[in-house]
Order: sequence, then C-alpha cells, then structure tokens
Amino acid sequence: MPDGGFHFAQPLWLLALLAIPLIWLWLRYSRTSRQRGRESLYADEHLLPWLTGEVRGRSPNSSPVLAIWGLTWMLMVLAMAGPRWDYERISAFRPAAELVVLLDISASMNIRDVRPSRLARAKQEIQDLLRLNQGLRIGLVAFATVAHVVSPLTEDMQTLKRTLPSLSTDLVKLSGSRLGNALDKAVLLLQGDNKNLARHILLITDGDFDEPGLSQKVDQLREQNIHLHILALGTDGGGLVPERYVSRGLRTPISRLNEAQLKTLASRGDGLYQLAGYQENDTRKLLNRILADAEQQQLREMPTRVWNERFYLFLIPVIFLVLYLFGRSNRFSRRLS
Repeated sequence: MPDGGFHFAQPLWLLALLAIPLIWLWLRYSRTSRQRGRESLYADEHLLPWLTGEVRGRSPNSSPVLAIWGLTWMLMVLAMAGPRWDYERISAFRPAAELVVLLDISASMNIRDVRPSRLARAKQEIQDLLRLNQGLRIGLVAFATVAHVVSPLTEDMQTLKRTLPSLSTDLVKLSGSRLGNALDKAVLLLQGDNKNLARHILLITDGDFDEPGLSQKVDQLREQNIHLHILALGTDGGGLVPERYVSRGLRTPISRLNEAQLKTLASRGDGLYQLAGYQENDTRKLLNRILADAEQQQLREMPTRVWNERFYLFLIPVIFLVLYLFGRSNRFSRRLS
C-alpha cells in the first residue's frame, strides 16, 4: 500500500468497469436486428432505412445518453472502490506503554529536609502521576532491603490511590535500601506477551545506594528496551534519620541526596532525571516522554492510521447526472424507444 499515496480500499470493484465496453459492444452489434426485426426478410437492404424511419429521423441518436450513463456507472464504481490519498494518525484507545513505579520506603525517606517528608512527597508525586495518567498501565513496587509488589500492572488508578496511605517505612524490618531486587521485580511485571509495548520504570528515591553491579543491571534493562527514569527526593545537606529507625548503640546516620549517582543511573537507563518539585511539571514531563516513546513504538510495530475516505467526491457529480437522465419525462427511455 502506498504510504500516503492514492490507492483504492476495495480495488476489486474496478472490475465492474468492464461492464461499460461489454454493454457498448452489445448495443452496437444488436442495433440493426432490434430496429429492423422481421421486415428485413421482405424488403431489400437498401430500402430498410426508409422502412424503419431512420432516413426521416424517427430514431434519434442515443449516443449522448449512453455516454452519460457510462460516465455515471464509472463514477459509482470508483466510489465503491474506496479512493484514498491521505490519512491521519490517531492515538490508540490505550497508549502502547507500561510503567512500573519503584517507591523507596527505607528509613531515610522519613527525613524532613523535603516538606512534609521525603516519603510524603513521594506519595504526592505518585498521586499526581495517577491523576494525570492518560491510559498507561501502571504497576507499583515498594522496596527497601526487600522489594514487594504492591500492585501489578493495571488500568485501575483508583485502586492504586487507595493503597498509597498504607505504604510506610514501618513495613521495613531491616535497615538499608537495595535497588537491584526492586529492578528485578519491575522486569518481571513488564515481561508480558506483547513485545510491542514501550516499557518504562520510574524510581522514586533519595538514592545513596551502596550496592555493586547497579550500572550493569541498568545496562541490561536498556538491552531489553526498558527505560529507567528517576525522581529524586532530598537535599545536598540531607538530614538525620529519625532515632526510632536506628538500632540501639549505633550512631544516627545522615542521609544526603546522591544526585551524581542517580543522574548516572538515569543516563545509562536512557531516562529522565528530575528533582521532585511541589508542582506537577515534573510529572507532566515524565508522562510526555513516555507517551512520545509509546507513539514511536506504535509507528514501528503497531501503526495506527485512519485513511480519509474520498468516495463522496465521485458521488457528487453522480447526483447531477442522474437528475439529468431522469428529468424531462425520463430522457433515457425516450431516447432509446
């Protein structure tokens, strides 16, 4: 099919155009027998025009009417064939993209260097994401030292919203934050049957992962065409982890935002790095990036285009031709009689 060029949706209808020359041949070679009939058995050949009235003009020329009927038939056949020559791209009912949100719920997320706290801001960011979502399937994984799937990929944003209040650092039994296990959980959620979907992971964290092999794991994500975006929470100055989350006898740790590490991971994951703000601009930017990737994925694997049907352009002259043919006491039957 031509990419945007002129073509017919149902080209087999064009075979009906063969009726025009066939009818013309039938009328051409059956004309004499229809006009003369049995009188040709009794009159000489050179006298037949006088007998049938052809010489006196009693048989008007029907060629113009037949030509108009042929043109009408041709236009109707072309309309039935479905002429097209341009199209419009439309968004699918559901964008071809999936997103898994990794929410850090380690003890350091209770620090209040970001008001009201890092974890509270993270939940607000997820709420903005769910509210502005335009049809993405979203899954949620909460992690600290161990990752837990809170919700598989779903289109039910209300259910995801209802689960957010229950997520807190009190669910964590061991201190620390390990990203590798959370990435593995996200990959399992994204491994569906449809390989044409654009797949993305959003990591919401304060960073500072002391874990070997993270860069190599992110590289493996890119090899699977999975993008890693990061929404960072915290400040360079950081803050003290609340004492009730620190084991007895240990010094209260200070947690600072490690932007350098997070930017490197986002860059290797071909994703966006953003510092969480109090407005929804960061969420909109992320969604626009995901939807743009979804559109490119559709163009490569699942092109969605709607052709502009132009059959009506051929029917407009048909209306006037039919009015002419059947006007004035039916010109067609009068000419052929």
